[in-house]
Amino acid sequence: MDNNLDVSQGEWLGSPRAFTVERHVADTMASAHWHDHIEVNLLLEGSMTYLFNGKQEFVEAGHLVLFWAAIPHQTIFVTPESPLICIYLPLVDFLALPIDAASRQAVLQGAFISEVETFSSTSAARERWVDDWLKGDNARRQLVKDETSIVVRRLMLDHVRKRAAPPPVPKLSGPEVKYAQVLTELISRQYSEELTLPSIARHAHVHPTTANRAFRSVLGISVMEYLGRYRLARAMQRLAETDDPILNIMNDCGFGSTARFYDAFKKQTGMTPRQYRISARPL
Repeated sequence: MDNNLDVSQGEWLGSPRAFTVERHVADTMASAHWHDHIEVNLLLEGSMTYLFNGKQEFVEAGHLVLFWAAIPHQTIFVTPESPLICIYLPLVDFLALPIDAASRQAVLQGAFISEVETFSSTSAARERWVDDWLKGDNARRQLVKDETSIVVRRLMLDHVRKRAAPPPVPKLSGPEVKYAQVLTELISRQYSEELTLPSIARHAHVHPTTANRAFRSVLGISVMEYLGRYRLARAMQRLAETDDPILNIMNDCGFGSTARFYDAFKKQTGMTPRQYRISARPL
């Protein structure tokens, strides 16, 4: 199965075990990247668009967004000089929060959570997180962690609450972006099946060469690299959330052999699946 599958290349940014806050000017990404934690972002000015899990996700200034960064993601549009606050919440800390199980599972299956309402006073308070984290003492840094946990819990509660559909948002156009969206969405539905580049392209009604060219142009990686990363993301979810046998997880996530699964996991995370499962469980 998947003799051409390659997860050894690309932007795996590690599996952080520490909470982190940073601020920088947002920019488009040359390629998709992924990293094993929950990412909470706050754009302070302007707007940006992510390509995430087969969809374009539009983000406005002042609205917190949350997603599991183990799913390859990429910013494909950003207004110039837009400051962005990024909060990296270790997966183990997210799993320890008192959050509805269905909502937690939705995030780990690729939901992109966006804050519906925001207030200027709230945004101003959140801007202080960066200074408190970078310059504050231990008490202030702990306060940032505590406030982030509360914000994440509120985001998740709002996510499950029934509400009116958000207004339509602008979408980027062009055949390459369209192909990338179709292909990533297809992979999210069929990753557990035996897939090759020709079979994926056939399902998407596009020539394999066209599919790979479009994918590389938009995400900076090949279709098969993305498939490998997505399968690992799903395996990470199962390892963190369940006690299912590792062999079952391997098969359910589309890996054809134990050696291939362990090799890919070790290369990308530096751990075996069992070690990852232990590290991802709240103490």
